[in-house]
Amino acid sequence: MIYTKRRLFVLAALLPGAILANINSSATLNAGQNFSFDSGTVVSSGGDIQFTATQISFVGSAKGGNLGAFGFTGSTTFGSITQAELQALQAEASNAPIATSALTAGTSNGSIIALGTNGGNVAAFLVTALSSNSISFQFVTFESGTGGPPGPTITGILNGSSKVPAGFPNSGISPSTLFAIEGSNMADPNAPVVNQNSASGLPTTLNGATVTIAIGGKNYTPALYHALSYEIAGVVPAATPTGTATITVNYNGQSASAQVQIVPSAYGIDNYDGNTAVVTDAQSYLLIAYTTSGGTTLASATPGEYLTVWGTGLGSDPLDSDTTSTSTQHAIPTPVQVYIGGVQATNVLYSGEGTYPGVHIVIFQVPKNVPTGCFVPIAILTGSGSSAVVSNTPTVPVTSNGGVCTDAYTGLTGTQISSLQSQTTVSSGTVFVGQSTAPAANGLPTTNDVAFAEFEQVTGSSYSGGGTVSLGTCSVTEVVTSTSSTTTTTGLNAGTITVTPPGGSAVTLTAIPQLAGYYEAQLSSGAIPASGGTFAFTGSGATGANSVGPFSTTVNFPNPILTWTNQSASATVTRTSGQTYTWSGGGAGTFVIMSGSASSASAGVSGSYTCIAPQSALTFTVPSFVLLALPAGTGTSSIENSTAFNTFTATGLNYGYALGFVSYSVNTTWN
Repeated sequence: MIYTKRRLFVLAALLPGAILANINSSATLNAGQNFSFDSGTVVSSGGDIQFTATQISFVGSAKGGNLGAFGFTGSTTFGSITQAELQALQAEASNAPIATSALTAGTSNGSIIALGTNGGNVAAFLVTALSSNSISFQFVTFESGTGGPPGPTITGILNGSSKVPAGFPNSGISPSTLFAIEGSNMADPNAPVVNQNSASGLPTTLNGATVTIAIGGKNYTPALYHALSYEIAGVVPAATPTGTATITVNYNGQSASAQVQIVPSAYGIDNYDGNTAVVTDAQSYLLIAYTTSGGTTLASATPGEYLTVWGTGLGSDPLDSDTTSTSTQHAIPTPVQVYIGGVQATNVLYSGEGTYPGVHIVIFQVPKNVPTGCFVPIAILTGSGSSAVVSNTPTVPVTSNGGVCTDAYTGLTGTQISSLQSQTTVSSGTVFVGQSTAPAANGLPTTNDVAFAEFEQVTGSSYSGGGTVSLGTCSVTEVVTSTSSTTTTTGLNAGTITVTPPGGSAVTLTAIPQLAGYYEAQLSSGAIPASGGTFAFTGSGATGANSVGPFSTTVNFPNPILTWTNQSASATVTRTSGQTYTWSGGGAGTFVIMSGSASSASAGVSGSYTCIAPQSALTFTVPSFVLLALPAGTGTSSIENSTAFNTFTATGLNYGYALGFVSYSVNTTWN
């Protein structure tokens, strides 16, 4: 459902990290009770909020607001919240009570409330259940912290290439794997961001920091590639046994410890922009990229070509050094399967050590029938049978005859993508109109027609195409954290924006005060007719800083609009069996986007997948290896008929596009 995905995209731009809080738990309040987020407990009086049958009131100097009123709902969005963004939102906070009638409840669509506490901290909570007698919620509190020199803190221990968080089926780190410990105050804050040279041997103490892995009654000391205040990277010793390990970081006379699962294998594919896989031509060693440049890159992979995938996590490699690079490569016996664009590569030549400690490569031949496009995902499965583990799914450009790619869904070319990647500041605009039908809290479906626009400038990170896949393929999204991001997002003023439905009058989109650059209009029921039609957008433009000029564009809905013909099959999905969608209707040349989200309350994680197919296919099966990356639990499945992207231009934008969609969503139990 693009309406929901667009809202999540907006929040992701504002809240780029995952929850790394001082208090992370859940609670239930009965009517008349108070709650303190500073202590994480129900209190008889005081605290920060009080719940009654009709409202949530802020107590004392606490104040906040209902992010759910702006579409920020559900555990996937909640899992993205950071301390910095909650602090920024305090400028919009109020002590006005929040009516319970304005709240939604549930893991997948519960309202999110942000607040500042009486203790000077910031917090947020996700409403998971609500009645006139009680409210249940998941909450996080970020403590401001006071006192002397801070000691180390650990917020995550991850595969150094995939950065998949703990709790997912494909999380954990294996022996001989590159790992990343993320946190704060873990090493000299003035240390340069430079990897150590493994040719001369990696050190076990670096920039004042050492790491110990304790498991099975023994301690193992990993060699380190780099040690920074916010991240330490090293190599898990090959002799480390599997199981639950305790990793301890020692720095400046203080230490911090956290647990991590040491697993037989969990491959992570390296990527250089959060989305594009590090893949080289196996013969020339040139990086596969969107364009050919300077004798260092090749434009796109081709069927029949041999590629080398770079990453880590194949498993224990006792034949090679944990600390020093070698000229001799050894295969690692872990079973490996390679999928590119959902097609299995039948010719895998090598999987094993890649010269450098902890670096593992896989060499395979691209299948003849691989889908083409600019965002074709690669997935590598390690292990076998029910124990198989899927990697992350970054993408690579693929063309049938070599050269610059063209993506059928987005309309982008490799040349355009390469140009956007070369910029550290990118301004974009999107307008769309859509109809979404989703289950309501009472079990009856609800349908909304909405128009939305978003104009923003992202600085500090180049274009990646994250979340986009090429036609006929699927990708998986798992919340990936980074404590070193310097990306900033600024809303752009587009002036007055209107949309005119077919045969109707112009409707003005309302600017969202809390989200500069974002506009919305709730359209009347039936505004998107079953017979389709043309919607016309116009923008007056604005002047001054952070503004864009006038624009006009259209969205054309097909006749008839799409119908999901096997909704009931997605009520319960067995992940090892795949998931099949069928549909009728939709116009020629449009696209069908299938997506699913799954949350596990016990593991505290949420993941999702996205697949794109041509409307003419009328059916698509999500492969089991894609679903294996999702946690068992509850969530949703959605199908959406999207129009082709209609690009538009405006002063101050690098690119702009318009689209329309019709979507349907059902609740899903993932087994």
